[in-house]
Amino acid sequence: MHAMQYELTLPADYDMDVIRRRVASRGHLLDAWDGLGVKAYLVRERGVAGSPVNQYAPFYLWNSAAGRNSFLWGGGFQGICDDFGRPPVWQWTGVAYEEGAAVAAAARVAVRRRQRVPEGVPLSGVMADAVRETGRLAAGEGAVLAAAAVDTSRWELVHFSLWEDAAPGVEGEVFRVLHLSAPERDRLPRGRQW
Repeated sequence: MHAMQYELTLPADYDMDVIRRRVASRGHLLDAWDGLGVKAYLVRERGVAGSPVNQYAPFYLWNSAAGRNSFLWGGGFQGICDDFGRPPVWQWTGVAYEEGAAVAAAARVAVRRRQRVPEGVPLSGVMADAVRETGRLAAGEGAVLAAAAVDTSRWELVHFSLWEDAAPGVEGEVFRVLHLSAPERDRLPRGRQW
């Protein structure tokens, strides 16, 4: 599994209905994308749920590098580049994935928590903790799915979870889910990724 995200931070007075219309008209285009486990079309709005910014920040879980590369180099990503400029794309290697207790529910909320992997600690312990945290998140009431992944170039761990409505007791940045494309969600490998 490969995780990926980019963020478009928009002006404070930006009309977020522009993003909503964009997702409503184009979101379905990835509903059958080869190699894509999940794409969550995410937004944060300034002043809502504690967000300091207006932001469009889709989050991806890929089953294959070929699917991801096809999206980035083969045209799917070009629309964002054409309309907003080319944003940096964060990429993480999968650590764990679990379906949630509310697996059949529609995802309405996402939570992303990024943290530094501390220096001087055994990496196996940090990754084992990330696997346990993924399981804890997935077992939460209203959880649709949970994942953890690591970027070894920055030694950053990301925890990502989707929720039916609210995310009780979960720390991190809160996003609204506008659409969920999940053509190969059933193929995402469950549990520990190593």
